[in-house]
Amino acid sequence: MSAPATPGPNPLFPGPHWTSHRFIPGEVMDDQLKHQLSMMTFGMSDLGECLEAARAIRDDDEESWISAWSERARSLQQRAESAERHGRRVSAGDAYLRAATYWRASLLHFSRSDDLRTRTNAISAYDCYDRYLALSGYPGESVRIPYEDSFLPSYLYRSPEAGREAPLLIFFQGRDAWPEDTRWLYDGAIRRGYHCLAVHGPGQGLALRLNELPFRHDWEKVVTPVVDAAVALEGVAPDRIGLMGLSFGGYLAPRAAAFEQRLKVCVANPGVLHWGESVRAGLPESLGDALAEGPEVFNAAASAVTARSPLAEWFLRDSSWKHGVSTPYDLFQEFDACDLTGIAGRISCETLVMDGAEERFSAGQARRLYDALDCPKEFMVFDGASTAQLHCQNGGTATAAEFTFDWLDGRL
Repeated sequence: MSAPATPGPNPLFPGPHWTSHRFIPGEVMDDQLKHQLSMMTFGMSDLGECLEAARAIRDDDEESWISAWSERARSLQQRAESAERHGRRVSAGDAYLRAATYWRASLLHFSRSDDLRTRTNAISAYDCYDRYLALSGYPGESVRIPYEDSFLPSYLYRSPEAGREAPLLIFFQGRDAWPEDTRWLYDGAIRRGYHCLAVHGPGQGLALRLNELPFRHDWEKVVTPVVDAAVALEGVAPDRIGLMGLSFGGYLAPRAAAFEQRLKVCVANPGVLHWGESVRAGLPESLGDALAEGPEVFNAAASAVTARSPLAEWFLRDSSWKHGVSTPYDLFQEFDACDLTGIAGRISCETLVMDGAEERFSAGQARRLYDALDCPKEFMVFDGASTAQLHCQNGGTATAAEFTFDWLDGRL
């Protein structure tokens, strides 16, 4: 089957585009709010609920963030529990689904690992999500994938459209979002006859907050146990397994594909060749220069920057927790270990590298990854006319699903 056309320029839509509107002044929190709004398509959030939460959020203030979303989640969970007690299964399921979204949202910009809410909100999110699955009949089930001395919390979505043996799409998110939020992907899969396995990898979701597993750069050590579990699943065609990573997962998935030979296709959304370079591109130049001076100079420079910038302080603290390190210098050593230079050429499966015209968090990295690949490959860019030009097609997930699955169909 021929590849779908990449969304291209349209002279009827020269810009500026909808993406210039900010609900919250800061770019990171605003992007995270738009992430919640994007889930309205699937009944996982509602406009008024999200904007009411946004009214209570102070820019770069993570306490206001967790409080605002927790309030929304708690109210919906109470309504869901009342509806369930009265036998109103549909109302209860719908409310549980949105409550789960907002419990997860509360932790999206909150990185106080020693705060009790980090654990309790995560547990509440999945209590609500599991109640939603039980009441709604949506074809998802919680699974535990063995991983070293622990396990990776995951959800398997079985397609009611699948044949006796069907393809399986494995996917994970990056450093912030949770896989259950990415419903455009697993719902798009099961409606097209694919099974889908949504994984909480080390450094992500429940694997971080409950199992205390940090990120690692050698992601093949994560994906190989996942594929081991996948090929043993009933109804999965073992020669039709695909892998997709989103956000920071745009590094993680290609890294795994360079070593795991059982993958038929790989999708990087957006592609990332060198994570350390993408992070440094958003830092003050003085901090980048200090990194070459060694740990003592860099740690002091990082302390000076974080003292002036709440966002920088949050990012370094949040990233250090997720990568399992204690100093800024050690963190950047971890960032720089996430480098596919010299490794990307080992990928043999057909690979789709995605990008957006307004990609701000890893700008330019997708093209660099694509150029480094020697396997069958395609580069897909979403521009302003598509309305899906932001990081991971935030706000344009219907378009993202259309083009992603049109590419996968006939390949997986």
